[in-house]
Amino acid sequence: MNAAEQDAARRILRRSKQAELRIESRNAFDPGDASRVVRRTSHGARKKTVEMRAMPSLVPRLGRLITAVLVIQVCAGGWRTGYARAEPATVPVTGDAQTSSPPQRPSARVNSPEAGVPVAAATVMAAPPPSFFSFSDTVVSYRFQGPSAEPGIFVMRPNGTATGGFAPREVPKNVVNLFHANSWAYGTNLISLDILRSGSQDPAGDKQRQFKDYGATEVYLIYRGVLSPNKIFDTSVFAIPGFVKDIGLSFGADINTKDTAFDSEKRAGTFGLSFAFDVPAGFVNLKVQGYKEFSRNGFAGTGPIPGFDYSHFRSVEYKMTPEFEITYTVPLAFTGLPLALAGFNTIILPKGRYGSFNQYDTQLEFVSQTNLVLDIGQLISNTPNRVEVFAGFQYWRNKFGGDPRRTINTEEKALIAGVAYHLK
Repeated sequence: MNAAEQDAARRILRRSKQAELRIESRNAFDPGDASRVVRRTSHGARKKTVEMRAMPSLVPRLGRLITAVLVIQVCAGGWRTGYARAEPATVPVTGDAQTSSPPQRPSARVNSPEAGVPVAAATVMAAPPPSFFSFSDTVVSYRFQGPSAEPGIFVMRPNGTATGGFAPREVPKNVVNLFHANSWAYGTNLISLDILRSGSQDPAGDKQRQFKDYGATEVYLIYRGVLSPNKIFDTSVFAIPGFVKDIGLSFGADINTKDTAFDSEKRAGTFGLSFAFDVPAGFVNLKVQGYKEFSRNGFAGTGPIPGFDYSHFRSVEYKMTPEFEITYTVPLAFTGLPLALAGFNTIILPKGRYGSFNQYDTQLEFVSQTNLVLDIGQLISNTPNRVEVFAGFQYWRNKFGGDPRRTINTEEKALIAGVAYHLK
């Protein structure tokens, strides 16, 4: 403590002693006061009166306590400290730099309502309210996909060739996708919206003009949800230790529309079980479900029997059938890059009949998409899960359940390349 600080402390002690004397003389206790108070109150209030007798004796002690606190503040430089604030403390510079920090300007928050609140309380006040979702991610992406296949789309081979006849027509597609996934207290949700724009090889059309001179646009929406009995009932019964970490109830829907003469209006629902496998990193999920689909065939309406009304075949209802879905993301840490393998595989067993008058049987449908995903944000600027690029391959056998012996162009082998941005 320097001379100036010692002198200030002595002055404060003198003033405090003088204040104590004035307080004691002003608050000298008169026994008659107590008797007057007792007479004015009920018998039950006598205890309070007795407590009042002891109060003057506390005043000198309080004065000495305040004095001690003031002395400590002066000695420790406490006049500059003020009340605790939520800002982190300044850390002195070490090493070759200066060993003491220059005086800090007062924070702009000193005059704010929470400036005098202790650190812990101020932190709680400043914290955002708890979110309903424990995890949430929204992604916007663009991808080029091709050559894609569209059942029934073909080109005529030149006459005189060895093969002759028809050939499947390859279709390039530009796809914008909006994807959202979240996790909450009792399960998960996933929504994926594809907007697919075909090249002119897959022309738009309607009843007035079946084939227009520009490509068709398709909108395809997928929803998948899972409810976890383990989370709902706070148990671990619905699991296989070391193999499956959670078994849940899965449900979902597929909806699509496309502006072609075929006029597809798919409506499908799924319900079954979901198995989340216990993997070291990433995730691998399997869904075993029942699948029920309704659709539309704009080409239906004519058939081999004259005068028979085939128009009711335009609305198609398929049978309930088993469906299997596998989705996965596996980090490839051994590469030394923020690289992952991500994709899905779906199998739908035969679901009934199709055709202009339901003359064909559907076949087992299998679609697989696999992508290599590189986290560009983490690689370049150490901001993971923000910007990604991906490239992959999609294979689709018996697309939409079509029978290749009856319908042309039901097998797809398409390359994929795109970029994704996480909105968070």
